Amino acid sequence: MLLARARPLYASKPFRDLLVLNVLLGTSTAFVMPFMSMFGTLEVGMSLPAFGAFMTINAVSGIVIASALAHYSDVHASRRSMLLLGSLAGVAGYTGYAYFRSFVPLVLTGSLALGVASITFAQLFAYARDLLVQSDIEPSQSALYINVFRMFMALAWTVGPAVASFVAVRFSFRGIFLGAALSLAVFARVVWTGVPRHTPRPLGRTAPPPLFASLARADVVAHFAAFVLIAASTTIGMMNLPLFIVKTLGGSKADVGIAFSVAPVFELPFMLYFGWLATRVPTERVIRAGMVISATYFTCLVCVRAPWQVYLCQALAAAATAVVSGVAITYFQGHLPEQPGTATNLYSNAQRIGSTAGYFLFVVLAWRFGHRAVFEACGLFAAIALGLMLVPVHASHASRSR
Repeated sequence: MLLARARPLYASKPFRDLLVLNVLLGTSTAFVMPFMSMFGTLEVGMSLPAFGAFMTINAVSGIVIASALAHYSDVHASRRSMLLLGSLAGVAGYTGYAYFRSFVPLVLTGSLALGVASITFAQLFAYARDLLVQSDIEPSQSALYINVFRMFMALAWTVGPAVASFVAVRFSFRGIFLGAALSLAVFARVVWTGVPRHTPRPLGRTAPPPLFASLARADVVAHFAAFVLIAASTTIGMMNLPLFIVKTLGGSKADVGIAFSVAPVFELPFMLYFGWLATRVPTERVIRAGMVISATYFTCLVCVRAPWQVYLCQALAAAATAVVSGVAITYFQGHLPEQPGTATNLYSNAQRIGSTAGYFLFVVLAWRFGHRAVFEACGLFAAIALGLMLVPVHASHASRSR
């Protein structure tokens, strides 16, 4: 059944190009994200407060820039031009990270170049939504296909962190960032040759996006806040895990690379399963299950005593990620079906706001209470997020989410 449903993806060149773009974007993040806390504190020599400020400034800049560009992309610009802008800005930003080792140049590079680059993820999945709308695929199956696209991004994480850890040993952090820049350069090349100059999109996008009207609804606000908390816990966990493995458990950089590579191996089948499940039950139910899994994952990390035990916990991380980074995209796009750029950016903004809070909270929690206590806080955030997701969904949205 899954092979039959996958036929449109490999039979259509635009869909094949989209799968490649997901792998390339995933590779760039897989090279960078697991090692940012080590880069800032160990390579550049930032204190934990300075590193928290550095990441917070970058995140706030990304929120402002991406929000300004999201609606513009729905009304005025083609997906191709926005994807090119984002990927080329990423090339410039990561190249700057490869060579700068002073706080101010790094902040300017991260807040400006990588702030613009932050639009790439939302634009890629808005483009995916456009292709699905223009295809013969049933709208009720969108969650499955969005999860398949997200699965190919996760595919890059199966080997990306391990390769990046090898590159770090051979070529230091400069090699990691140049590798990420190279991946985005290839991304830009595929966009240039494979994405149409004027992507066909549904009518009705000339009106102002009803974003604030949606946020006036209690269910949207509650669920948006839930994703902010989940994003905060995910960011805190990602920042904390490398230092937890190295400093608390006595592991090595190789252990860090392996830990971040294990989860995507499990993430691939989970993406397929939860994507299929979201075609059978309302997406909010699937999301609640993901938040239960997330709380369980952080609780398990509190109890580990050796790096190899972290590897086992990563299967739970994979299941949680499969839900909150795959099915969740479809959930938010259901709020604004005529404006996928704005809708996906709503999801992305929840991630960015959560990440911004996460950077600050990571510093406070790790500095005051230690790396193990950080995971206790993450588990608490996931539990609160689950409570917020219990707010009933508005009836009109519930019917679209099935």
